[in-house]
Amino acid sequence: MSDQQIRRAVCPGSYDPITLGHVDVLLRAAALYDEVVVAVLHNPSKSGTFGIDERIGFIERALPEAVAARVRIEAFAGRLLVDVCRDVGAEVVVKGLRGGTDYAYELPMALMNRHLTGVETVFLPGAPAFEHVSSSLVKEVARFGGDVSGLVPDEVRDALAALRSPS
Repeated sequence: MSDQQIRRAVCPGSYDPITLGHVDVLLRAAALYDEVVVAVLHNPSKSGTFGIDERIGFIERALPEAVAARVRIEAFAGRLLVDVCRDVGAEVVVKGLRGGTDYAYELPMALMNRHLTGVETVFLPGAPAFEHVSSSLVKEVARFGGDVSGLVPDEVRDALAALRSPS
């Protein structure tokens, strides 16, 4: 299949950390497109909970081998998402939505991306089991000793627990 025939999508986000809701959306995107580029946002002016290499590793290990072969993970910083799409040859952005609040937040960005370059956005409704799950909420719960099992991959759960454990 030539590069022009490959249906490629970009799934952007900070993935700090990846949640099972993210995994659900990535698996479903991989079923719809030939290749999914997971564009991990790296903001050098902010220190995330996990470094960019850690986040990429968590994503790689969270995906089943059969799906991982169709997923490429790349960090991006200081560029518009539409520029990332152009650079990787994607004509579509895939975003998972947990509910109406996510839609209200994502819609103006989707319309701007289409205005700028014609890149379309496909919204995938998240699995109801993960409707309440966000990276920031998971980190807050874990910071105070709450159990985030079933919300993030086990490796991420363990890494979050290690952050709160005294050295």
